[in-house]
Amino acid sequence: MTVFDLTGRRALVTGGAQGLGEGMARALAAAGASVVIADLQDSGAQVAAGLPSGGGRHHAFTRLDVTAEPDWERAIATTVDALGGLDILVNNAGIEISGLLTEVDPDDVRRMLEVNVLGTTLGIKHGLRAMRPGGAAGSGGAIVNVSSVAATIAFPGISVYSATKSAVDRLTRVAAMESGKLGYGVRVNCVYPGLVPTAMGAGLANDMATLGLYGSAEEAVGAVVDLTPSGRLGTVEDMADAVVFLASDAARFVNGAGLPVDGGMGM
Repeated sequence: MTVFDLTGRRALVTGGAQGLGEGMARALAAAGASVVIADLQDSGAQVAAGLPSGGGRHHAFTRLDVTAEPDWERAIATTVDALGGLDILVNNAGIEISGLLTEVDPDDVRRMLEVNVLGTTLGIKHGLRAMRPGGAAGSGGAIVNVSSVAATIAFPGISVYSATKSAVDRLTRVAAMESGKLGYGVRVNCVYPGLVPTAMGAGLANDMATLGLYGSAEEAVGAVVDLTPSGRLGTVEDMADAVVFLASDAARFVNGAGLPVDGGMGM
């Protein structure tokens, strides 16, 4: 057993049906955790069924709209019932809608605020309630929020998205302080993923060309790589391994932190 071993831990991953969330769920399961995937997409059930099993691990799926408080109450209850507790919450669900500030659509702003900020806030709320002493799980644990390198750089075309991911960073730090002051025993950290060629990442690159900021999606990707000392885009595995670290005992004294997983882009 190593400090990265999550055997016996119970995790809930939002937005786990695809992309980064799916990779994070797979990495947590590979490290020994039992995982509930929470997503609006019912394909999350197939993802849960395909997670590494054996060794006492159990996986499940629950439908979750992160902006709806009753959904959160149900998702937490489902996780505790299915897995016998909750030790790890990954607030990964999020959306990105590109746009120039001169053309911003109020409805797009509201949608990003609801999913990225309200959704993460409700996740923290119900995660802390469940994991604190006297909660449905009651044994402490770790919350990992997914921010973005966009919170640390001034990249054109993603102003509101950047603002919402900056809010995730602030929520993380205040939540860690409240948890500590109130004796909840829950560490709260976040990661700042760099650009990863998932469906969301590819969509962002295409948007940059459509907005006229770059001559093509390939040029936009090249600009990101040029800004990255590691000289490449990130991978799902890069991000997932960072989440496993923050959820594990290897990060037992890491609290209220933002971990850049961006190849140095945001330094």
